[in-house]
Amino acid sequence: MPTSQRRFDTADVVGDEPAVRGLHTVAMIAAVTRVPAAAVRHWIRAGFLRPVRRSGRIGWFDYGELVIARRLARLLGAGLELREIDARLAGLHPRGAVAAAREEAGILVDGRRLSVRRGGHLLGAGGQRQFAFYGDDPGGRGAASPCGVTEPWTAPFSGSRPPAGGGRPVALEGDLQAMAAELEALGEYDAAAEALRALLQAAGPCAQVSFSLAELLYRAGDRSAARERYYAAIELEPDHLEARTSLGCVLAELGELDLAEAALDGVLHQQPDYADAHWHLAGVLEELGRRCDAERHLRAFLALAPDSPWARSAQERLDAD
Repeated sequence: MPTSQRRFDTADVVGDEPAVRGLHTVAMIAAVTRVPAAAVRHWIRAGFLRPVRRSGRIGWFDYGELVIARRLARLLGAGLELREIDARLAGLHPRGAVAAAREEAGILVDGRRLSVRRGGHLLGAGGQRQFAFYGDDPGGRGAASPCGVTEPWTAPFSGSRPPAGGGRPVALEGDLQAMAAELEALGEYDAAAEALRALLQAAGPCAQVSFSLAELLYRAGDRSAARERYYAAIELEPDHLEARTSLGCVLAELGELDLAEAALDGVLHQQPDYADAHWHLAGVLEELGRRCDAERHLRAFLALAPDSPWARSAQERLDAD
């Protein structure tokens, strides 16, 4: 049923104790931390981030998970690659990389070395004590930021040197996905797309990889190619609501507003509390000139995601009427 024939009120998606109110989706975490969504998904696969609620492919994350994502994002921003972060975190905690990512708030980076502050000491891989080359050392090399990342940053992976870990051929699925995410973070979209295409050729059709490739092609500016990859992901997994939501956005940008509305409306039929879909559908309805319908979705979005990075814009759009 078209959106204009049914009403989305706040009460339709938010009860007295809504399960997802105030939680963040992957897209919201990526926007807050300023890293590609592919990097956020890599951390989820690695177990560094854990959704507090799941529905199909959609995961919701609370504030504690956002804090962990911020720490990981700053390590990525300091010039470390995703696989390099994985490997170096593993040496910082006796229970491995996941425990280090989730439990160690005082991780510091100096060049390509990670240390953790415990009991007034800096400890490196295996618990080895480190010299204080960080910002709080009077003779150190610069002031550490509040997150514990020392500046200046080192130069990130240029794409020309071998992957971290000795330059072995990258053949495993996780390695190809991590390589694609690293290259995407560096803006090397063509090389990142080739990594995902290689993965599809090696492992066969996969909805999630097709979706990741579509996201990458979208960032590269090839919206028509992205649209086809979103369709491919949905054909392989009809309930892939992230792919359906992104497809709606691409269709809107390509001027196919009626199809965009149908795609996003379909997502909300299946997942009424998916804030991202409310946000994007409101934009489509505004372009169609249906301001009242758009406002209902903006209100539903704000009720579900009051702390979203897009919340201020949503409120401003409501206040502008």
